[in-house]
Amino acid sequence: MDFPPFPAAAIAAAREAAKVHLRIAGASEDALIDGLAATALALAERFTGTVLVARDFVETLAPARHWQVLGAVPVTAIEAGLDAAIDIDARGVGRVRTAVRVRIAYRAGAAAGWGDLPPPIATGVVLLTGYLFDHRGGEPAPPAAVTALWRPWRRMRLAAA
Repeated sequence: MDFPPFPAAAIAAAREAAKVHLRIAGASEDALIDGLAATALALAERFTGTVLVARDFVETLAPARHWQVLGAVPVTAIEAGLDAAIDIDARGVGRVRTAVRVRIAYRAGAAAGWGDLPPPIATGVVLLTGYLFDHRGGEPAPPAAVTALWRPWRRMRLAAA
């Protein structure tokens, strides 16, 4: 499943926070820092297993008798008027059951924008953005502090063998 791009406002806010961290005053590095901030946010989402900044998703589901789980969490809304049964549980897991092939549009995200992210998540994104900026040559691993900040928000899933 492809994730939609982050909202421009979230990237701009992450860039400004990273520039403060890096002590960069000018705008000459803004495009580079925007890309690094988007990368850091994407890595945070992959690590935590959670869509951090709210945005709209679209999935196409095949007919099935069982409930199918949507690919992004936490789901906050699923488009109404579908020829399908829909459910969102307390953890934000969206489920759909449909007898026909259906295109599902839904919204997912833990925070409405950058300013609504939990401080440890935002701090980890800023630290990782700064690290990526300083180590463009390719240091082997990001700082352990980043994963330590994100670990409490990590969603773990058990898989059947």
